[in-house]
Amino acid sequence: MEFDSVKGVELIVIGENIHTTRALRRKGKGIVENSGVEAIAYTDSNGAQRYLPIPDSFKGQQAYQQGQIKHVMIAVNSAMTGDDKADEALTYIRQLVDNQSRANADFLDLNVDEISWKLDDQKAAIKWLVNTVQKMTKLPLSIDSSNVEVIATGLAAYDSANGRPLLNSASLERMEALDLAQEYNARVVVTAAGESGMPNGPEERVKNASRMVDAAIEKGFALGDLFIDPLVFPASVDKVFGLHCLDAIRELRTKYGADIHITGGVSNASFGIPGRKLINEVFLILSVEAGADGGIIDPVVSNPVEVFGMDRDSDAYQMAEDVILGRDEFCQKYIAAWRKGEIGSGR
Repeated sequence: MEFDSVKGVELIVIGENIHTTRALRRKGKGIVENSGVEAIAYTDSNGAQRYLPIPDSFKGQQAYQQGQIKHVMIAVNSAMTGDDKADEALTYIRQLVDNQSRANADFLDLNVDEISWKLDDQKAAIKWLVNTVQKMTKLPLSIDSSNVEVIATGLAAYDSANGRPLLNSASLERMEALDLAQEYNARVVVTAAGESGMPNGPEERVKNASRMVDAAIEKGFALGDLFIDPLVFPASVDKVFGLHCLDAIRELRTKYGADIHITGGVSNASFGIPGRKLINEVFLILSVEAGADGGIIDPVVSNPVEVFGMDRDSDAYQMAEDVILGRDEFCQKYIAAWRKGEIGSGR
C-alpha cells in the first residue's frame, strides 16, 4: 500500500507480474547467452546475478517465434515438472514475489491461464503456484483466471493465515464466482462486463457494475469487500476509451462513497502503443483523481511513490494525457514523439 499524494488516499496495489501471460522481448537486455545457452538474466533476492535457461520445448511456440519470451510460464513449468532447472526456476519465482513485496504490493495476483489449453493442466498449475508462492510471502493472494473452476482450485489451496484472498473476478456472465468468494471468505473484484460482452460506454459500465455490487450485497458482502473494475480498454483502439473508464470511475465513486474499492488493469490502457510505461502511469494518476483507490499494476516497474511525483507539466506527461483523454487521434502525436526519442518517463 502506497500513499497517493494526488488525493491523500491509500492506494491498494494488486501486483500483476506473476502471470503466465507476461513476456520479455527476445531481443531485450533481459535475454542473454550464458554458457552457450539462451537464458533469462535476473538478479535474485540476495543480489546475485543468475540465469534461467529457456528450454528448447518453448522455442517452437508461436510467442517465441514472434520474439516474446513467456518468462513466468517457463519458470512455472520448469519448477512444477521438476526438470533439471527446477531449482533455478523456483529461485526466479521467488525473486518475482520478493520484488513485488518490497515494492509494497498489497496482493499478489496469480494467473496461469496460458500454461496450457487443457483445464486440468491449468487447475494443477494454479494449485501448485498458490502452494508455492504462499510459502514465500505473507502477502494475501489474488486468484485470477478466465475460468471459475481454476479460481475455485486456487482458493481451495490458499492458506487463510496470510489474510483473506482476493477473487479476480466476478461478473454478470459468471455470477457463480460470488458464491465461490463467499465459500472461501474472499474479497472479490466485480467487473463491469455484461452478460454477453463488454460495455460500450460509461453508462453501461456503471449499470453492469451496480448490478454486481447489488448482488454481492444481497449475499452479505460489505462494500469494503468489493473491488469494482470498470474495465480499462486500449486508447489505441478508440480515443474515447480512456474517457469512458474515467467517467465511470467518477460516477461509481459518487454512487457508493468511500467504503467501496475501485481498481482496474491499468496496463490495458497502453496496449498497442509504444512507450507503454508512461501511458500506464499517467492513466493511474488520472484514475485516482477520478476516484479509484487501487490498481492492478506492476509496482516494481511503476512504483506509486515515483508515479505520483511525476512532473505533470512536462511535455511527455502532457502528450500521454492527451492520448488518454482523447485529444490525440490514433495516438499519432505520441507515437511520432516516441519515434523521435522525445518520450521519456515524464519525471
